[in-house]
Amino acid sequence: MNNMVSYIGFFLILLALFNSVILVSSQPLLSKFDRSYQQVIFSASKIQFPIVLLSFICLIYSFLINDFSLKYVSSNSNSALPYFYKISASWAGHEGSLLLWCLILSFWMFLASNFSKTLDINFRKNFLTIMGLINLGFLLFLVFTSNPFEKNLSIPIDGKDLNPLLQDFGLIVHPPILYMGYVGLSVVFSFAITCCIHKEFKPEWANWIRPWVLASWSFLTLGIALGSWWAYYELGWGGWWFWDPVENASFMPWLMTTALIHSLVMCEQKQVFKNWTILLSIFAFSLSLLGTFLVRSGILISVHSFANDPARGIFILSFLALIVGGSLFIYFLNASEIKDKNKFNLVSKETFFLLNNILLVTATFTILLGTIYPLFLDLLGLEKISVGIPYYNLVFLPLMIPLVFLAGCIPILQFSSSNISKVLKSIILILILSFLILYIFDKYSIPILLGLFLFLWVVVNLIYDLIKRIISTQSFSNSISNVGMYLAHIGLAVFILGATIVENNKTEKEVIMGIGDTIKIKEYSFVFRDMKEKQDTNFDALIGVFDVEKDGQLITTLFPEKRIYFSSDLPMTEAGIEPGFTRDLYVTLGNFIDQDKWSVRIYHKPLVRLIWLGAILMALGGAINSIYRRKRKS
Repeated sequence: MNNMVSYIGFFLILLALFNSVILVSSQPLLSKFDRSYQQVIFSASKIQFPIVLLSFICLIYSFLINDFSLKYVSSNSNSALPYFYKISASWAGHEGSLLLWCLILSFWMFLASNFSKTLDINFRKNFLTIMGLINLGFLLFLVFTSNPFEKNLSIPIDGKDLNPLLQDFGLIVHPPILYMGYVGLSVVFSFAITCCIHKEFKPEWANWIRPWVLASWSFLTLGIALGSWWAYYELGWGGWWFWDPVENASFMPWLMTTALIHSLVMCEQKQVFKNWTILLSIFAFSLSLLGTFLVRSGILISVHSFANDPARGIFILSFLALIVGGSLFIYFLNASEIKDKNKFNLVSKETFFLLNNILLVTATFTILLGTIYPLFLDLLGLEKISVGIPYYNLVFLPLMIPLVFLAGCIPILQFSSSNISKVLKSIILILILSFLILYIFDKYSIPILLGLFLFLWVVVNLIYDLIKRIISTQSFSNSISNVGMYLAHIGLAVFILGATIVENNKTEKEVIMGIGDTIKIKEYSFVFRDMKEKQDTNFDALIGVFDVEKDGQLITTLFPEKRIYFSSDLPMTEAGIEPGFTRDLYVTLGNFIDQDKWSVRIYHKPLVRLIWLGAILMALGGAINSIYRRKRKS
């Protein structure tokens, strides 16, 4: 029975591959003989998802029953592994994550097929055929290089276990949500290429694709935020972003998709930036494929990456070159036929949108340069270098300041023409308000002043815009239709405020402490009370007991851990965290020194929760806007 499940799973992958071939080949092979080929395309695009879903269920079942005859299961699981981690282990490694990618890709194609019935039939079939081509490429990759149902030559008694870093709730939620964002961009890409083929980009087409872009962006936002939160509490270094190459791989498509959202607004409402919008769509999905290559090629050293056979990387790199090269060729072949219908004034909302796009694209390519430049040097056999936080602080942050400023400008400007005096008056008023707040809280710092100004600049101008809309329409319900946009921009402002304050006002100490010792940070006293032992199903743990006191009163007790997993003997750190809206108190155990003394790291992080609150508000705003626009069209 166990063997049958794995065979069924692989057969279903082959069936999905065959279905993709049918989808892609229907138009060139059948169109000359039978007009019903169109229905073949529509049907094939819908049944792909249930086929791949059943295959994925077979893989999960193989993990649950400890089928160590499968190489993938024996490499990423263990009989002592808790069941919920066995389920998430199905996408923890290379082969399973690729099957998850194919599953989500087929899901997006299923949705696109069902909700594209209002499109022109020729446009629709070309659109779904391109999505089928992408499906075909990844399924070929899965079958020939990354089969999750490959058998072991000899069946081990037990599995190697899941990487201890991945035995966490973060693995359950972070990869699927992030992949939903990554793969959702395939819909946008396919749509853009179809526009190129048809040599036009109608306003109603821009209106149709916007909810899909917003949905992908929302998933990307939430996925990146979950990854940041996971690293914060799991890795024990107290940071929320490290500019890791794989972090960058997810951030670059997000920046490009953010530019695409704003470009689509202009494309739909003013019929400008058509070619630019198509180009952004191509770049956004191409960057998601680049992230796939970086993670799965084995060329990166990262806690996120899958170090695998470089042959897999060559396949992905070839596929990436084909997708990017082919799409750019189609674009440049037809771009001259796709023309903007309107012009705009130099000082106008359209110009501000364009500047917004330029800054976002420039920021994306600064990150791309910092990520791949060391790889090129290594490939050429030159000196190895590491591009870290100083580079990104130097080149990325200066681009973000004017970008956030523009986010506050746009609500107070009108299309086609604008009075720049409105902007200047707002700047003066909000600067005065910022200085007043800093004076009240006695916090004098240029970075904090800048972060507070940008926060107030965005929030105040959004409130102004909302009030203006209510007055002009005499209806609150009509104005609230933009609630998604308001939430997303307020979320950005909240994130900026949180990141600025925590990075410029945090306190970190690394000390040697023994039981009974006390260290004071800010107004809090951290008392090392005791060490305890704990045995779980698959690890042993030493648990530190730290009382946190304020003015002699016990505030909380923190329990940082040092875990040793049975299967790997790897020591893992679990932080003790007391979360709060105004601050986090954070303790981790380092190395054992001697005589019951430990290296201990203690952090006080003010308003760090605003970082993830801001990301949640952005994702929620994008989701609301996507749903609202979807319902309005239907």
